[in-house]
Amino acid sequence: MTETANARKIAFATFVRHALADARATRAWSGTEVSRRTGVSRQTINRWVRGDWSSDPEAERVVAFCEGLGLNPAAAFSALGWDRATTSRTAPAAPPMDPDVEALLRRLVDPNVSDAEKFHIRETIRYLAYRPSLPVDARNNTKEAG
Repeated sequence: MTETANARKIAFATFVRHALADARATRAWSGTEVSRRTGVSRQTINRWVRGDWSSDPEAERVVAFCEGLGLNPAAAFSALGWDRATTSRTAPAAPPMDPDVEALLRRLVDPNVSDAEKFHIRETIRYLAYRPSLPVDARNNTKEAG
């Protein structure tokens, strides 16, 4: 293995380790939860962490991993030594953000907001984001009843 290939493996493994540590610290996600939310198997993530891969990770999996954790895939691509042209093709522009979501994000990064309040905001968002959707018939009945 060349020095460059080894350096890329180390850089990408470091990126993945930091992403996992951040998911554990800020969201209390286990490895299983990270796998579920990113669509990348635990085995694949573990191989990335160990640098145990003979050919580059698939770009689609790297993007899925990053998007599932709310990270910019360009950072992972940079760690892998991939050129910038790849990032513009695989990382679509973010859709416009709802003003209420923007307000919540501002509160989450505001140093004047308590950690307890930030925890409650995250828990509420997590609940809303992953709760089962109402069946279409139930939504229509709710509108008619109101």
